[in-house]
Amino acid sequence: MRLFYVITAVLLLGLAVQSGCSCPMHKSAPAGTQVDPAPQAAAVVRMTDQYTFDPAKVTVHVGDTVEWKNASQAAHTVTCDPSKAGAAENVSLPKGAKPFNSGNIGPGKTFSHTFTVPGLYKYVCIPHEMMAMTGQVDVQEAAAK
Repeated sequence: MRLFYVITAVLLLGLAVQSGCSCPMHKSAPAGTQVDPAPQAAAVVRMTDQYTFDPAKVTVHVGDTVEWKNASQAAHTVTCDPSKAGAAENVSLPKGAKPFNSGNIGPGKTFSHTFTVPGLYKYVCIPHEMMAMTGQVDVQEAAAK
């Protein structure tokens, strides 16, 4: 009987570790709501267990896609919408650009966004904005061919 309890405890521990944090703030969006990885991302940004975007700033050109990969155990967001940020000044986008928000990106999942308006985009992870989880995308005019 003791072996049964040990095996059960090990299995439950494995499930807990595999599922990551289960508090409501970190729950992932339902399956199927994440955007598929961009096949030709101009830049890839990792979301880390240290509550950072790595790299914190990337430079791309108009028409390029940036892909964010959640390499951590917690859910994160990529939110470039001042109305959704805890502090609106942490988020900005160029005039004419539409706000975007990934929703919760679970561990191992990705989110991609293609930039069509040049300028500086400042974004946050909503659940970890208070921990200064912020990033920037500098979108420059497309290079002349």
